[in-house]
Amino acid sequence: MTNILDGKALAETIKKEIAEEVKKIKAAGGKTPHLAAVLIGDDAASASYVRNKVRSCEQCGFHSTLIKREADISEVDLLNIIKGLNENPDIDGFIVQLPLPNHIDEEKVTLAIAPEKDVDGFHPINFGRMAQGMPAYLPATPYGIVQMLDRYGIETSGKHCVVIGRSNIVGTPMSILLSRKAKVGNCTVTLTHSRTKDLPAETRRADIIIAAIGRAYFLTADMVKEGAVVVDVGINRVDDASRKRGYRLVGDVDFEHVAPKSSYITPVPGGVGPMTVTSLLMNTLKASRKEIYS
Repeated sequence: MTNILDGKALAETIKKEIAEEVKKIKAAGGKTPHLAAVLIGDDAASASYVRNKVRSCEQCGFHSTLIKREADISEVDLLNIIKGLNENPDIDGFIVQLPLPNHIDEEKVTLAIAPEKDVDGFHPINFGRMAQGMPAYLPATPYGIVQMLDRYGIETSGKHCVVIGRSNIVGTPMSILLSRKAKVGNCTVTLTHSRTKDLPAETRRADIIIAAIGRAYFLTADMVKEGAVVVDVGINRVDDASRKRGYRLVGDVDFEHVAPKSSYITPVPGGVGPMTVTSLLMNTLKASRKEIYS
C-alpha cells in the first residue's frame, strides 16, 4: 500500500510546535525571532515563496521583514542591504531570494551573508560544517526532507539511496546528509546527474529515491522498484488549458504511475515545498537562540 508523505500537514504540525516554543520564549521575556527576506524583481514564483515565508512567520509568532527592490538594483546597492542586515542585531536570520537578475553575481551575494545569519544554509562555512557533521544551518529543502523521513519513521540506515541531481541547493547536500552517521542517515548514497550512464539501472536498485532534477515526469514507473520510498523535489509548470491560470504544477516524478509501486511518496504540490519554508523557520529559531554560533 502506498503511503503519502504529506508535507503540508507535517509543516502545519511543526509550525504549531514552533509557535508554542515562541510563546514560552516571549513569556520568559526572551527575544522574538526575526526573519528578513530580500526580494529583487518581480519573478512570480519568488514572490509566492516569499509570501509563504512571511505568512508562516506570522503563524509562528515571529517578526518578519520584507525588503523588496526593483530588478535593476545595482549589485553594490544589494550588497549594502546585506551589510545592513548583517549588522542589525534585531535580525536573527535572513534570506536573499534566488534567482537574482543576471547582472548580479549570486556567489558574491551568498558569500556576503554572515554565516550566523545564513538561515538558508548556503554559505560555504555552513555547508562545510554540515559536511563535517558539525552543528550548522542545514539547507532548507534537504533539512525539510530529513525532517519528513524522521517524522514518518522511515528507516534509512543501511538503505541504498539514489539522489537524482547534484545542485548545491538540494542534490549534493542531500547526499551528504543521508550518508552521515545520524538518526536519519547511514545510507549508501549514489549521486546521479546528467552524465550518469544508465541512470534507470541506478534508480531501480534504490530503496530511497530523491528526485531533484527539475524535469517534469522524469522518474517513470519502470525506473522504480517495488516498495521504494520516493521523494519528489521538483516543481515544474506544464501547460493545462483546463486550469484557470493555463498551467499546473507537477513534480519530477510521474506520480500517477510511480505511486502504486512506492511504499511512501511525496505529492507535488503539498510534499517537500511546505517543509522547505518550515525548515527556514526552524533555522531562524536556532539563530535567535544562538544555538549554532554563540
